[in-house]
Amino acid sequence: MNDSFLRFSDIHPGEIEPLVRRAIAIKSGEHGKPLAGKSAVLMFEKPSLRTKLSFWVGVEKLGGKPVYFGPEEVGLGKREPVSDVAKVVSRMSQIAIIRTFAQDVLDEFSAAGSIPVVNALSDFEHPCQALADVQTIFEHQGTLRGVRVGYVGDGNNVARSLAYAVAGSGGHFVIASPAGFELDQDTLVGSSNYGSELGGTVKQVRSPVEAVTGADIVYTDVWASMGQESEASTRMEAFSGYQVNPELMSSAASNVKFMHDMPAHPGEEVSEGMLEHPSSIAFEQAENRLWAQAALVEALLT
Repeated sequence: MNDSFLRFSDIHPGEIEPLVRRAIAIKSGEHGKPLAGKSAVLMFEKPSLRTKLSFWVGVEKLGGKPVYFGPEEVGLGKREPVSDVAKVVSRMSQIAIIRTFAQDVLDEFSAAGSIPVVNALSDFEHPCQALADVQTIFEHQGTLRGVRVGYVGDGNNVARSLAYAVAGSGGHFVIASPAGFELDQDTLVGSSNYGSELGGTVKQVRSPVEAVTGADIVYTDVWASMGQESEASTRMEAFSGYQVNPELMSSAASNVKFMHDMPAHPGEEVSEGMLEHPSSIAFEQAENRLWAQAALVEALLT
């Protein structure tokens, strides 16, 4: 894999399953302290629960020292240039884990610094979430190849990374979005090409029923992400009919599992009670952020 993890495609498709298996091994307790004496700087320009907690605990479990800077402390490109921050952090830490608004910030930081950089969420991708997602799918399906994932909702950063992750693992990703909210063409082509080695596919459709028909996994995300609050009412109208609920789930495979990266908005993208539905594995999915990211950081630093 590349020296940094800025986009999901920084992992070669053939490396996805070994990394997932390593995450599962760490989850079962098979790890020492490979990060002893090493520090990981967490720089978050956006609020976080799962991302901050999972990286913090994961680094500590492997013997490392997490150092956190919150939104009021970071000021990347505001208090001082991104390149200056990257050069300073590179001299005092071994890895930078950055949650930011713009993908360009990650690219600039990585280019100026001399340590691995991890995308802990940007406006363009959420690759760590996708890595935990394919781990969760593997644990429940016993394989990643041939698994069908039906995604209902916005073609956003979560969907973009997941398209690469599922296709690159040899699975089939079908996303249903209303007009104007689809995955961009570059992602559809890029993720399809990325998955071609193992037979993975990516398809954009309009109908939620078409996306979930026969699906092993049904996945959704919020209709309006952080930073899109001003678009909430417009999006509510556009996504009417795109709610994941038991009726929609009935079109999927009989043993279908439901996933959501959370936080969820019951009554909007999901009906009330979907996170606790018998098919839901959303809380396992949240926990796996810890294990997938621990495996990722271990791989980048050792």
